[in-house]
Amino acid sequence: MADANHVLFFNAEEGYQVSHPLDGGDACLSLKLDQALLAELAPKALLQAHAGVAFRAQSQRIDARAQALVALLRHSLENGSIEPLEAEALVLTLVCRSLGPRTSRQPASTHARRRLADRVKVLLASDLSRRWTLAEIGKEIGSSPVYLTQVFRQVEGMPLYRYQLQLRLARSLDLIKHYDDLSALALELGFSSHSHFASAFRQAYGHSPADFRRSSQ
Repeated sequence: MADANHVLFFNAEEGYQVSHPLDGGDACLSLKLDQALLAELAPKALLQAHAGVAFRAQSQRIDARAQALVALLRHSLENGSIEPLEAEALVLTLVCRSLGPRTSRQPASTHARRRLADRVKVLLASDLSRRWTLAEIGKEIGSSPVYLTQVFRQVEGMPLYRYQLQLRLARSLDLIKHYDDLSALALELGFSSHSHFASAFRQAYGHSPADFRRSSQ
């Protein structure tokens, strides 16, 4: 299950199947790196032992600053406001941040628990504006709120509310350039107010939403 909080790894010479459990496709930034460069940047703990460069896992968590780098790079490429050298520098920074030890976290759960967490992630992503309760999520998933909370924290390394907040903020990075009224954006994403949105955005990305929108334009 991939989302805005993860980087996905696609190894050469391996087959993959991609499906979209929700309408709308995705807004991913895809990077194809030279193997020599990747071998230099990737921690050995993330790579398989055989010859060549191949990742052990299919995904890894990224932090809020990496999310902001993704959005800035994508927006800059779309509107042609970035020089090639700057784009390459941002890509290297993004890759280092995504692969580095600050964002590495080995799975510490069973396959069944990861599947349960994935179902919760799809549910939360299906309606970012909804203010879910644990009871409502448990009813939809078919699990007790207590067990659900424990499993999700074990799999994702954070509580449900924090994960939902990061999803909303990540979505705001994609939408922000299309909104003149940031209060409307905040309400659409389920924030209680513009101040709540602005405070969470600044804490996560180090800039106010208005400043980030200006920089992306």
